[in-house]
Amino acid sequence: MPANVVARLYAHRALFLNFVGRELRNRYVGSVSGALWAVLHPIAQLAIFAFVFAAIFRSRAGNLNESQYIAFYACGLWPWIAFREGLARGTASLQNAAHLIKKIAFPNELLVGAAVTATFVVHLGGFALALVVLKLFNQPIDFIGVPVAILSCASLYLAALGLSLALSAIQLIIRDVEQVLGPVLDLLFFLTPILYPLAAVPKSLQPVVSANPLTYLLERLHEALLFKPSLPDFGDLIAILCAALLLLTGYAVFKRLSPHFEDFV
Repeated sequence: MPANVVARLYAHRALFLNFVGRELRNRYVGSVSGALWAVLHPIAQLAIFAFVFAAIFRSRAGNLNESQYIAFYACGLWPWIAFREGLARGTASLQNAAHLIKKIAFPNELLVGAAVTATFVVHLGGFALALVVLKLFNQPIDFIGVPVAILSCASLYLAALGLSLALSAIQLIIRDVEQVLGPVLDLLFFLTPILYPLAAVPKSLQPVVSANPLTYLLERLHEALLFKPSLPDFGDLIAILCAALLLLTGYAVFKRLSPHFEDFV
């Protein structure tokens, strides 16, 4: 993570952790089962898509059979949900906390960071639990690939944070951003190898899917946990450096627009 962002978070770490806790509490206040919904919702989505694609369309992921296809889908689903929801919540975070921005002087980027961080904490916790459960049910999960999975998820986190910083600032000024983001993310879901491996895409379309920056991260995650368990390599380092560069760019956009926030809240 770029040094200036780290320095800001460290200098205001108590406030940042308070915002993260506030995000977690607000998400589940009034909910009977609390944070359990964060696990139940992806499980329900996993069951629906597994039934449709594995049982009805007879989709395959490499040499995996129908039941093992669930493991393939699960390995992409939780990181995707963390990225999608983290980006959506991060983009809306400044607008949702307009009352705080008006009344209190503090680094506004903490709001964005807290929204993204809380989302990743919840869903990646659910992801870890899902991997353990799948392994207990004899699914082909290989924990040798966990370090690669951690780096891939870290890259997703940095990318979501960088995009959220830029988009949250723009959303505060141009209110259409949040409306456009939803359909774009829905399209991105189907252009990312979550329901299918890249090898299953027609060769004429593979360059299109490969151009999606998330494709490498999800393919690498599937490979490490299911197909060819391995330790982190140079490609993983390049991926996390690119995500850090995206974070730096998003932070620069945020700081450039931040002097105008009070005019639009």
